[in-house]
Amino acid sequence: MSLVGQIAELQDYDEYAELHWEGSFEDYLNLVRKNPRVTRNAFQRVYDMVLSHGAEEYIDNKKKLIRYNFFKDELNSGRDAIYGLDIPLMRLMNVLKSAAQGYGTEKRVILLHGPVGSSKSTIARQLKRGLEQYSRMPEGALFTYYWELPKAMADLAGGQEYFPCPMHDEPLRLIPSAWRSMVIDKLTLGNDETRVKIEGDVNPACRQIFSELMEHYKGNFEKVMGHVRVKRLILSEQDRVGIGTFQPKDEKNQDSTELTGDINYRKIAIFGSDSDPRAFNFDGEFNIANRGIIEFVEILKLDVAFLYDLLGATQEHKIKPKKFAQTDIDEVIIGHTNEAEYRKLLNNEFMEALRDRTVKVDIPYITRVSEEVKIYAKDYTSNRVGKHVAPHTLYCAALWATLTRLEEPKKQNLSLIQKAKLYDGKTLPGFTQDNIKELRKEAVREGLDGISPRYIQDKISNALVSEKNEGAINPFMVLNELEAGLKHHSLISSEDQRKRYGDLLSVVKQEYEDIVKNEVQRAISADEEAISKLCANYIDNVKAYTQKEKVKNPYTGQDEEPDERLMRSIESKIDIPESRKDDFRREIMNYIGALAVEGKQFNYQTNERLHKALEAKLFEDQKDSIKLTSLVSNVVDRATQEKIDVVKQRLIKNFGYDEVSATDVLNFVASIFARGDVKE
Repeated sequence: MSLVGQIAELQDYDEYAELHWEGSFEDYLNLVRKNPRVTRNAFQRVYDMVLSHGAEEYIDNKKKLIRYNFFKDELNSGRDAIYGLDIPLMRLMNVLKSAAQGYGTEKRVILLHGPVGSSKSTIARQLKRGLEQYSRMPEGALFTYYWELPKAMADLAGGQEYFPCPMHDEPLRLIPSAWRSMVIDKLTLGNDETRVKIEGDVNPACRQIFSELMEHYKGNFEKVMGHVRVKRLILSEQDRVGIGTFQPKDEKNQDSTELTGDINYRKIAIFGSDSDPRAFNFDGEFNIANRGIIEFVEILKLDVAFLYDLLGATQEHKIKPKKFAQTDIDEVIIGHTNEAEYRKLLNNEFMEALRDRTVKVDIPYITRVSEEVKIYAKDYTSNRVGKHVAPHTLYCAALWATLTRLEEPKKQNLSLIQKAKLYDGKTLPGFTQDNIKELRKEAVREGLDGISPRYIQDKISNALVSEKNEGAINPFMVLNELEAGLKHHSLISSEDQRKRYGDLLSVVKQEYEDIVKNEVQRAISADEEAISKLCANYIDNVKAYTQKEKVKNPYTGQDEEPDERLMRSIESKIDIPESRKDDFRREIMNYIGALAVEGKQFNYQTNERLHKALEAKLFEDQKDSIKLTSLVSNVVDRATQEKIDVVKQRLIKNFGYDEVSATDVLNFVASIFARGDVKE
């Protein structure tokens, strides 16, 4: 078989036939009776398209939220996935739901408003691409028509036997408005789930052909409809079918005909008049986006002349092409803008009409660190960049970005980093879910200011290509890049803001120190055999203490008093005060007794607090024997080196480090030990 033939084998002919279905107007009426959903308007179709991907409900801070799977962008491997914006996306979906049900928001521009880099254009892009894919599926099918004329009547279409509907209208619009309600009742179009509504008139060109055919056939509607061929409509931005995008350009080189179409001067000679609709190109963005969605990039930068067209398109769903009557459109109008432009709109008294026709949906920055991490994890995995990305590198970058977007808490006993952790679902003593609600309510502008993800991505990229990079990047490389970039950051408006961001980098560095000290501590104390021995020793002493018995010394065989010093050295690691030691020890013995009744054996790993205390005690005992601080001087004896290698392997195996980053972390933590800066 030829190479071309092998490619052709991949084609699905059944799908091709389905997507290129054609039939008569009679066939289409039968199709509508079976499946009225094919007549849905643009808002209904966009809303159903999002829902078709499914949704999941979850509770956050006692509030029921919905996460729409569509915005995970699974059809494109998550390339444009949106994270951490469930509440803004719910608000957007409520607007679409209201519009789909005809409650009024279908007469509004949906305006996505937020700071730069907050996913506004990504949301619009997802909706456009999703609608394209939905139109190819059986549940998203929609139809338009073209005129098939005999040669004797081809002059109606300028010598063509086929004249496509230039605005891809719904075929039912060909039914005269005076008959529509009777047609729906008589033909029983629609069902309990979907009511068929025929709204709007055909475009001027098809209206002209329809009128002339009606005149030719002496008003015989049935014969006129014999010239109509209905076909499946596939929406495509690249083919300029049902998906439009408009963005402001130089005012001198742009006029409103880009939105509503312009006269085709070559066809004036054929039809004899520039006011004949067949001599008009219905190829403006409003025209081609009919039946789908139009995106206005930076909508508030548009010249006033364009905004006049927008007003009618929004409220009345009509546009005014040059030299023709108002023409009906059916499309979702979505725009996006940043805060500076929106503030100008509020201050411009000439724009009241537009403000009144706008539904604003705020799209803020993410304020949950774990969700922010997902943005960077998508692009900067070790496999994707070909270099090792050390643990916590992306977390530290995301933490700093999130901190810049949060407002200082008004509660004096709460730091900004603690607030970030609460927002991220962590628990802190003395704070409930109600407290988190209060924190969010008191911070009115939270998420509307701060550092954008784009800045973080730029600096991670810088770190990846830096000469200091030896096949791996770590948090300090990225944090240093972030700090260096602050001097020239174009969106930082004041020195106070620059200083605040710099101070927050110091907070993140301290947080990173605490994280790696804890990891090295756990790696050093991860000797299960040693922890088991220490645990058994502790339990023996606690048992003897609570039962007022003595403990047999394993070396001398002598009976001795319980080792109070050993017990307190372990309990103090988890902040058990002297006054509470008896209660804690009884709790441990009761816990062991309860397990024994169930036929189970006690294991230190099942008790998180005790496990933590044992690890901390073992670390304290072993850190000096390992002599980690000797790493700083580069003088390490063989026995110590073997112990350090064991710790390094644990860091690689349990915490995701590689050889280089594990060595770096050990050196870093060793330098902390060397200066005596160790938290118990």
